[in-house]
Amino acid sequence: MAETQLTIHTSTLFDSKSKIFIPDVSIEVDTSTGLIARTYERSQPLPHENVSNSNTIDLRGLTVLPGLVDAHTHIFLHGYSETPSLNQMRDESLVERVVRATNHARDALMAGFTTYRDLGTEGLRDADVHFRNTINRGIIPGPRMFVTTECIASSGGYELRHENSLPGVGNSVVRISDPADGIYGVRAAVRRRIGAGADIIKFYADYEKRRLRFPAQAWPGARRVQYTPSEEVFLGGENPVFPLFTQEEMDAMVAEARVSRAPIAAHAESPEAVIMAARAGVTTIEHGGIPNNEALEAMRENRTIFVPTLAVYDEELRGASDYSDNSERGFREILAHTKAAYDKGVKLACGGDTGAFPHGENVRELDFMLDAGIPLPDVLQAATLHGWEACGGDLCGRRFGSVEKGYAADIVAFDGDLLQDWGALRRVNFVMKDGRVYKHNQQEQVS
Repeated sequence: MAETQLTIHTSTLFDSKSKIFIPDVSIEVDTSTGLIARTYERSQPLPHENVSNSNTIDLRGLTVLPGLVDAHTHIFLHGYSETPSLNQMRDESLVERVVRATNHARDALMAGFTTYRDLGTEGLRDADVHFRNTINRGIIPGPRMFVTTECIASSGGYELRHENSLPGVGNSVVRISDPADGIYGVRAAVRRRIGAGADIIKFYADYEKRRLRFPAQAWPGARRVQYTPSEEVFLGGENPVFPLFTQEEMDAMVAEARVSRAPIAAHAESPEAVIMAARAGVTTIEHGGIPNNEALEAMRENRTIFVPTLAVYDEELRGASDYSDNSERGFREILAHTKAAYDKGVKLACGGDTGAFPHGENVRELDFMLDAGIPLPDVLQAATLHGWEACGGDLCGRRFGSVEKGYAADIVAFDGDLLQDWGALRRVNFVMKDGRVYKHNQQEQVS
């Protein structure tokens, strides 16, 4: 056997294309390229005992999947319950945020997530490009990363809102988006992001751009604005979301991204913005939580991938200090909306907006998809093959998300039977990315 060939034996392997578990498959990996050389179903039984050696890894008795893909992350953020996002972006140093991100990358990889689609540095400009490169150069362990650098928003659309902003008097704050307006302005912004090293373009199709009309309580003890409009979870509250761009501007950003062979993601929560972004031809819609059938139809008709970010909605609604029955009802409506998207045939990818909650707990997004009523095989497909498609598919330059010849050797294994015990997805036994083993809890015997 060649020194660069490694054979992996499995007894339960998930096929992300056919959405079935296949027994008794062996995988040959070329470690010099990090690719799968071939897969085959064994015709002869192997010995009962573990047959691992220097060029063989025995994963029988485990549930084996392609490496998981988190399609919506922020590597430079840590849990909001620990530190509010405002304080992270405004008060934490560059060094601290990069050191934290190094830990985040390792935690994600050890949790079985071999790919991150990282959708914005949140105040660190283009630092994600260089962080991605440290992983690609083998300096630190972490998921394969596809990054956006800064997100694009209209003037005053997505920025840190604060009241102490008198010129020359108030506090300066970090920039959290690349502002652009007009057809030529947004095209230039896409070109800036591509030139900065972005793999993916992201723009804000809508946001709470009128937040300072009814400023939120900025610190404990701060006085709230009296007699604000309704605090309903969705539209009509004190700080509703509004579109940031015209249809022509969104069309121009998509067209410019296509010129550079880059996928494009749209943050969109309101049905109006979802419809506009889908019609423009974006690759993915992020969030999209306000229930609306026309928005689902627009995604289906335009073959838009939907990344519902259920985990961050859980964090914002059910994890909030002012949790109420209204919060629970709002979250259940979001789950039902996601199931309606699935039922309508909208393609789903798994991305939790990880960073708003801890890296390493990425599997929460899969939990909520199951809770929404989406079948297990479809959830696993959303977290593997559809994740690759959300990253751009063949625009990525490397295929992953499936265990087959020519795809990246991203292979993860879990203690237990996922078909009987969903909790097995938190018991990560084995992690391989690009043919390199990062984690392996050896078993003395296989069943």
